[in-house]
Amino acid sequence: MGQTAHVSAVVWSAAVSLAAWLWLLLFQGWFWRTDVRLPASREPDGWPDVCVVVPARDEAAVLPASLPSLLAQDYPGRAEVFLVDDGSTDGTGDLARELARRRGGLPLTVVPPGEPPAGWTGKLWAVRHGMELARARDPEYLLLTDADIAHAPDSLRRLVAAAGTGGFDLVSQMARLRVESRWERLVVPAFVYFFAQLYPFRRISRPGSRTAAAAGGCVLLRADAAARARIPDAVRHAVIDDVAVARAVKRSGGRVWLGLADGVNSVRPYPRLGDLWRMVSRSAYAQLRHSPPLLAGTVAGLALVYLVPPAAVAVGAAAGSPPCVLLGAAAWLAMAGTYVPMLRYYRQPLWLAPLLPVTAFLYLLMTVDSAVQHRRGRGAAWKGRTYARPEAAAEEA
Repeated sequence: MGQTAHVSAVVWSAAVSLAAWLWLLLFQGWFWRTDVRLPASREPDGWPDVCVVVPARDEAAVLPASLPSLLAQDYPGRAEVFLVDDGSTDGTGDLARELARRRGGLPLTVVPPGEPPAGWTGKLWAVRHGMELARARDPEYLLLTDADIAHAPDSLRRLVAAAGTGGFDLVSQMARLRVESRWERLVVPAFVYFFAQLYPFRRISRPGSRTAAAAGGCVLLRADAAARARIPDAVRHAVIDDVAVARAVKRSGGRVWLGLADGVNSVRPYPRLGDLWRMVSRSAYAQLRHSPPLLAGTVAGLALVYLVPPAAVAVGAAAGSPPCVLLGAAAWLAMAGTYVPMLRYYRQPLWLAPLLPVTAFLYLLMTVDSAVQHRRGRGAAWKGRTYARPEAAAEEA
């Protein structure tokens, strides 16, 4: 009797999981599709001025693979690069100057921002300093890009053309992350897949939609829209600064676009699980607004949507319950099917698709660990610098 009740509970859980997957498949902004790329555009009659802001802290290992691509941009208008060396101890600033001297290309200015005052989180103080210097040039656009991002030669001109043609105030591309190590192959495509599930790209650019997000590695921002939205001062406490910037721009009446990148790649390696764990746990609880109820709901939701299907198959097979197996298998198939386009985008083998529950379980643990670290008062971190928790920072400011 007890075993029958147990199997019945699993059957019902599998049915709810399957219903959730059918809803996600049809009504969550087609999040699983990977065809949202830079929209068709036409070149402007006159190319606007652009200033590029690169916050950098201890980035000497990746700069040789990223900075030359930025300096070599084939941009018909005037463009200039500001690299803000935020207290590096590995010679980042000197290396940047040497690369510019040897490679040439766009003008490069390397500056320190000074110590951030209380109330500024993550890299945003460095971004603010770079934007202040850039505004002295009175550019029409600002390109905010990370020090580990390599750009194709036409990246900047394509971004500017897309923004001008579509009338967007913010155009962002989700850089293609590195997938070479075993752990990168298991975790990285799922990271982008989960992000798209939370922030369906198609909804972001839809007029009237409240969904807003950006990818911090590549954000082209109209300068007047940044001023109107008070960027970055308005989001100085934000751990997930790219999403916060997009929300601020949209709330101030701006139009936002986000899609997957062609020709914008992250060169930062994450060879070990610990490297990826820190990347995710650094901001996972902030994504939940540091709310215990939201954390509990997220853990329950991840378990229901991603862990119940394979568990139902296993329980149903052991108990000889065809409904349990069929419902679990159907939900698992829907899950794997929605993951296939992202695996293809990352040129990964499709046999990784059925392993998505394993990756989801890792993300569940990372999210819980993020909450634990927050409760211990460790707050946010950027490149080895730890910041006060947002509420503590607000009290000090």
